[in-house]
Amino acid sequence: MDKPNYFHWWHKLSVPSRLLMIGLAAPILALNFWTLASISNYFGVLIGIIIVASLLAFLLNYPVSWCVQRGLRREPASIIVALLAISILFGIGIVLIPIAFNQAQQLANRLPDWLESGRQQLILLSQQVEERGVSLNLDVLAVQAFDRLQGQLQALTKSLLNIALGTVSSVLDILIDVLVTIILTFYLLQHGDQLWDSLIDWLPEDSQQPVSETLRSSFQNYFIGQLLFGICMTSVLVPTFLILKVPFGLLFGLTIGTMALIPFGGTVGIILVTGLVTLQNIWLGLKLLAAAVIVQQILDNLVAPRILGTMTGLNPAWVFISILIGAKAGGLIGVVIAVPTAVVIKTALISLRSRMASPKSTSASDMAVVSVESEAPTQPVSRIS
Repeated sequence: MDKPNYFHWWHKLSVPSRLLMIGLAAPILALNFWTLASISNYFGVLIGIIIVASLLAFLLNYPVSWCVQRGLRREPASIIVALLAISILFGIGIVLIPIAFNQAQQLANRLPDWLESGRQQLILLSQQVEERGVSLNLDVLAVQAFDRLQGQLQALTKSLLNIALGTVSSVLDILIDVLVTIILTFYLLQHGDQLWDSLIDWLPEDSQQPVSETLRSSFQNYFIGQLLFGICMTSVLVPTFLILKVPFGLLFGLTIGTMALIPFGGTVGIILVTGLVTLQNIWLGLKLLAAAVIVQQILDNLVAPRILGTMTGLNPAWVFISILIGAKAGGLIGVVIAVPTAVVIKTALISLRSRMASPKSTSASDMAVVSVESEAPTQPVSRIS
């Protein structure tokens, strides 16, 4: 027995009528988006805490589920996993953060000397080129460029100082937000399944399972894959930079690895770090660039496919656009959740299009099928770095 087609009225409309319907719906959608943006701005901190706690609970749910499968009850398993995660993060913070912060201070102090060194190297290059009969006037361009760059760095230093002073004055607020996030993460670990089921119950019965599976697989593939990739990137780059005797190797390795948590972030981090090291030593900057690119390509082509399993199914251009939209809409948190959210939206739109395009009914489980097909390429694809 065929299920009823809920979009039969759409097929009866002419093309002008369809365009008119879309035109009438556009202002309503725009008003809804504006309303949601206003609400998000008003409850910005609260929404950020909920999203961060949900992501942490989502990641920690896997070791908790593993413990439950081994016969341990969920409540003690949640306590053990939460305490273990806090201990690991606290230990890493005590060991790495002071060293990285110290190197950041040293870098800020030595950056003017690096800029002057870069300017001198560019002037020397200009003289060597002019000796060969080619006039490029690189010395004039170097003076103008580095003077402007130095002014921008001074303005950035003042801004960072103001942020640091403001942060010191609001330490209590930050500690409260962190404490609330930890508590909410703990409760989501214990009762997240019941909360999720209660939210899914609002959907039609035939859509509950495919929607739940699509959301779970999209966010799971993205967050766990990016997290493991960032850890691998940091673990390989830090010792590589130390072997090459790159100044501030720990700081630069952590920076690139942290930025690699976001698509295209690893590439941007490599470019920034290479530019800074090149100011101090051109050849060392080229060595750093070659080593970082080699490591990134090895992880992209050998390690990442095994970690990620399936691709997001998004065109790199759409990935970049989704990141820009996420940054505009929600800042850093928007950037973090932009790609998996775009994957879910793409899957929903494909399922909706298949329903509207076919006169015959398409079951709700097609959403899950579309999700699987869109995330499983026939051959390995390079990861978006």
